[in-house]
Formats: sequence, structure tokens, C-alpha cells
Amino acid sequence: MSKVEEFAELRPLLFSIAYRILGSVSEAEDAVQETWLRFQATDTEPRSTKSFLSAVVTRISIDVLRSARVQREEYVGPWFPEPLLADPYQDPARAAELADSVSTAALLLLERLSPLERAVFVLREVFDFGFAEIASAVGRSEEACRQLVVRARRHMNAGRPRFEADRRERRELAARFFDALREGDVDGLRHLLAADVSMVGDGGGKAPQLARAIMGADKVARLLAAVFPDLLRIGLSTEPHEINGQPGAIVRDQDGKVLHTLELDVLDGRIQAIRIVLNPDKLGHVGPVADAWEVSRAFKEARRPAG
Repeated sequence: MSKVEEFAELRPLLFSIAYRILGSVSEAEDAVQETWLRFQATDTEPRSTKSFLSAVVTRISIDVLRSARVQREEYVGPWFPEPLLADPYQDPARAAELADSVSTAALLLLERLSPLERAVFVLREVFDFGFAEIASAVGRSEEACRQLVVRARRHMNAGRPRFEADRRERRELAARFFDALREGDVDGLRHLLAADVSMVGDGGGKAPQLARAIMGADKVARLLAAVFPDLLRIGLSTEPHEINGQPGAIVRDQDGKVLHTLELDVLDGRIQAIRIVLNPDKLGHVGPVADAWEVSRAFKEARRPAG
């Protein structure tokens, strides 16, 4: 098998590792491309191409994350990962686990970890790498890596919910949510939302967004029911789609361009969080991006009383 063929076979795994460490589709793609360049330049034959390439993409991702942390501290408003429509790495035996590990909720928990803890946790807990491989990848001893995993696991478990919904339940609840949303059904929406539900938008200062998180089932239901039917009337559409392995939708303008993504965090039979990514810098990989400011102006004009 040629280098090109070996790399192509492992590319889905490499991207999936990088995305979970970085929380960015564009940065993960760059890390994978840099990994290919280094692989192409090496004259030595690695004992295990998978271990070698996984180590390279992990080291690159750690370096990128360390510099990205400064930018995220200066980010305008809430920061969410770039929405991922489909994880290219597939393992039927662990499909549910892999999907949950790429959810926005899980990625936000990973933000609590240091770059090294995050990388070690991803390699061990998500992709089941052995400690010898992990130690080689991050340049630490096996014992140090074991300690990093224990510490990272403790942080992650402290933030994880006690109950998790199965995937069919999530999809069914999401379908009811979008039906109620299109109809502006306040009671229908309220019934699907957890009492302490939060709705948060990530615009990065580059798109209209909520001034602050909206909290509570009644407030969220009333706002959605008041706004969304009018958005549909000016030509917006919702395209149901898994976002980061969770039920959600791509919202498009009248020309089919991407306005934002919407992800539902479903637990214990209710929607616990609604996360909206509006920052155009995070949407380019989804498709051509709409002018959110123009949509906002059209929306305000449509709601202005006649006369």
C-alpha cells in the first residue's frame, strides 16, 4: 500500500482525533493536512502507520490548542465548537459513544482540561489507545499519562448529567420540537423544555445574537413562538440535521444560504439546552453563509406595524 493510500485510509480517524482536541473543523482539517506533509517528508518506515500518524496529529493539535486558548479567552460572547455535521470516523460497535463524545456538551466539558489532559483523555477514553501509544504521542511517561487520564476523567464526570437519553428518544423529541416551533405553539414548546432550559447563541460579535442566555421553559418557549413563525414568513427554512451527533437543524435564508445551526441537548425526556451557532467564521464548511445582518433587517421590517 502506498503512502497516499495509507493516509487516505486513516484520514477519518486523524480528523476525528483533531476535532475532539480542537473543537474546530477548520483547525482539525489544517492539522490533518500538516500531518500529511510531515508523513510525506519522512524517509523512515514507521512500525505502525496508525500510531505514527495519530501521534503526529495529536502533537500538532496540542500546539494549536495552546495558542487558541488565548483567542478563546478574548472571544466576544459565549464560545461554542464549530458545528460538525458528520463524524467521518465510523466504528459501529462504539457508534453511540463516539457520537456522545463529539456533542457540544462534551466538547465544552473538554474545554475545562489543559491541552495535554484533553489530548490524553481523547486518545484513551474515546479512541481506546494503549498507554504506550499515548505516552509516545504526547512525550510523557505511561505513568504520567495514567495520572492525566484519571484527573481528566474526574473533571469530565463532575460535569456530566446523571441521565442520558437514547438516540431514538432524542430524534422523536426533536421532531415534536420543530413541529411546535414552525407552528408557534407556546404550550407545545413549553411541554418539551426542561424547567431550567437555557438558550444560548454564539455570534462571536460577527452576527446578531441574543444579548444574554435565555433561561427557563416559559421564557424560551414564548420567545421562540413569537419569533420563529415570522422568520419562516420572510423565507427562512429549517433543515433537520444532526449537529455534533445530537438532534438539530441547519437554518437557511430564502436563498438557501446557511444562517445558523441549532443543536438540542436532550436529557431525561426534555430539552435541557438549545445552542445556536451564528458566527459566520464557524459556518463556512456547512455551505455558503447568509448575511445575518441583512436577515435581521428584513425580519425587523416584516414585523413593523403597517402605516
